Amino acid sequence: MAGYLLKNCAAVLVDDGSGVKIMRDVDLLTDGPAIKAIGPRLPEAPGVTVRDASGWFIYPGLINTHHHFFQTFVRNRADLDWTKLSVIEWLDLIYPIFSRLNEECFYYSSLTAMAELIKHGCTTTADHQYCFPRHAGKALIDRQFEAAELLGMRFHAMRGGNTLPKSEGSTIPDEMLESTDEFIEDCARVIDTYHDAARFSMRQIVVAPCQPVNCYKDTLVQSVALARDTGVLLHTHVGEGESPVMEARTGRRTVAYLEDIGFAGPDTFYAHCWELSNEELARLAATGTGVSHCPEPIYLVGAEVTDIPAMDALGVRVSLGADGAASNDNSNLMHCVHSAYMLQCLVASTRKHPVPEPATFLDYATKGGASALGRDDVGRLAPGMAADLFAIDTRRMDYVGTRHDPASLIAKVGIGMPTDLTMINGKIVWENGSFANVDEASLFAKAEQALMTLET
Repeated sequence: MAGYLLKNCAAVLVDDGSGVKIMRDVDLLTDGPAIKAIGPRLPEAPGVTVRDASGWFIYPGLINTHHHFFQTFVRNRADLDWTKLSVIEWLDLIYPIFSRLNEECFYYSSLTAMAELIKHGCTTTADHQYCFPRHAGKALIDRQFEAAELLGMRFHAMRGGNTLPKSEGSTIPDEMLESTDEFIEDCARVIDTYHDAARFSMRQIVVAPCQPVNCYKDTLVQSVALARDTGVLLHTHVGEGESPVMEARTGRRTVAYLEDIGFAGPDTFYAHCWELSNEELARLAATGTGVSHCPEPIYLVGAEVTDIPAMDALGVRVSLGADGAASNDNSNLMHCVHSAYMLQCLVASTRKHPVPEPATFLDYATKGGASALGRDDVGRLAPGMAADLFAIDTRRMDYVGTRHDPASLIAKVGIGMPTDLTMINGKIVWENGSFANVDEASLFAKAEQALMTLET
């Protein structure tokens, strides 16, 4: 037996499928990639490494269902401030920058985003990589898997792309365009090369054309055919301001347009969806289509706070995403749990349905993420589930008065520091301020060097 025994945990959020129960003063034992047992005074089996977990709250690993890693290289830039530009002006500025990224930029921006996610308790991440400048080549998804393997991250690569030229109404520079054939061919290649549907898989693929307004209809039709033929999921941007454009162009708003061509269902989830009507949300619930809610871009875009209570009441599958640095300058999904809850509280008086309980927002980031990504092996802590978890040592002044309710702590109070430990697939990848597999200082220097290529 090879695993870890976390002894004397102050609290573990256990969920056998019937809801979260807080177990206090218990041990947690792992065996290989899985949780073996949770309970008091578990024996120290041979080959097991023991960690004293006194004072620790143990949470299921967070699951990030929408991001754009490559955008970490345009963070904290005053010249790209949303508040000073119209959306069209902003797109005209930012897409030419994206089109200059080279292969090394994609690799190191992925490492940068995943490192921050891991530090803050994220153990499974999806990334919507839709930027394929011609000069950067077609190995960008491959380099992302290389980065994920280095850090030990469970990674779902959402192979995106844009096919509609700017001359026909998209916002995409020609340098970033692909033909439908190019896009579908590379989706098929990465599915064949990387997709692993086995339990505890560390590598999966999602077919994810960037968004309907920037793709030909045939691109979406062929995406549906490929995904259904190979058994992978579908993803795209929906309901972030484009629905009136789609209606003017096609006579159908985005949700109806996608449903008409089969880009909807239990194997499909959309990012954002803040502008959808109640009738459109009901359509998502009826088809089983999920939503990746990205709360932090709402601060910058400022158009509307997504109606999560309505989604919850209708039974829409909700997960959480950090989104990319074009509209969120951090890759901290734990912070997004807090933001998601607080934003709903801000507009509660304007909503028909009450704000879900704080602990529900943690569910969105764990079980909701697992549902969006079609997985039944992550998102919960229970024997037989993946040993994906993070630990917070609550013996700090930050947590005085909060320790009675571990399930609500992240949403209601917020966590202002990295985890004390992050474990993925039974391996400790982050502990006591250090990564297990990489020297952070060296990685930082290389990432900064890659970033400098944008300045030349």
